[in-house]
Amino acid sequence: MVTVEEIQKMMVDRQSFDLFPASGSSMNDMNAAYFKFTYLQVAVDENTLRKNGKTTKEQLAALRFFDTTADCPTNGGILLFGMSPTFKIPGAYIQYVKFNGDAMTTDVEFEKVFSGSLISELKVVDDFIKNNIIKQRPVKTDSFREQVLINYPYWALRELVMNAIMHRSYESNAPIYIYEFTDRIEIINPGGLFGDVNAQNFPNASDYRNIVIAEAMKRLGYVNRFNYGVKRAIDELMKNGNGQPDFDLNLTTKFKVTIPINMQWWLKAIDILSPGVSMLP
Repeated sequence: MVTVEEIQKMMVDRQSFDLFPASGSSMNDMNAAYFKFTYLQVAVDENTLRKNGKTTKEQLAALRFFDTTADCPTNGGILLFGMSPTFKIPGAYIQYVKFNGDAMTTDVEFEKVFSGSLISELKVVDDFIKNNIIKQRPVKTDSFREQVLINYPYWALRELVMNAIMHRSYESNAPIYIYEFTDRIEIINPGGLFGDVNAQNFPNASDYRNIVIAEAMKRLGYVNRFNYGVKRAIDELMKNGNGQPDFDLNLTTKFKVTIPINMQWWLKAIDILSPGVSMLP
């Protein structure tokens, strides 16, 4: 007879897509150099590395990036170190679109796709947020001191994007969408709330759809280890003057967060473009 514990284990294994073997793939589909010289140094301490004497395949398997029974990488291994992840997992990319207005019907000002392996693409996404989305504007206050207005706090926006990467459903062929409008940013990822997390306990509860991806992102420092990331992101947004982000928790197959722009920053931008004009988006 199957025990309750065995049923629970089967449920976890079945739900964690990144633990499944990536059927039809091989070591040739992996960038072993990235694994050995970028990730392994972070994941395993130097003394253990010197002593274990394992092959690269065995090291990958020990960290759940390779399935020895199927003799192929896991989906998590392909997502993190694959030479071309979207060839095996078509939806494994991020689509960024910047609109020249507050609706999708306005002209597209800029767009970019992030589709590489996560081991390299996470830094690319991080740098893009910092250098292309976050904008600062110095303004003079009544006391003639200079105050720096920021459209979105870097840490909060980075956290919400990284959470989308970590928690999305990679079984979907849809990408993560980041839409930047003149008055807000929307982040939409496939896969609704998962496991123990529901509309009543979000964001105080946590669960992981992608066990391997979550652990790797924590080791690499892109998400925190104490499950307070979303709550801190909300706090950072409130402190910066953006206001409360809107989490749409009623979508069955998607998760969406809308982040309002810092209104002071926006009004200053309008004033620079059209001096003397005061308007709301």
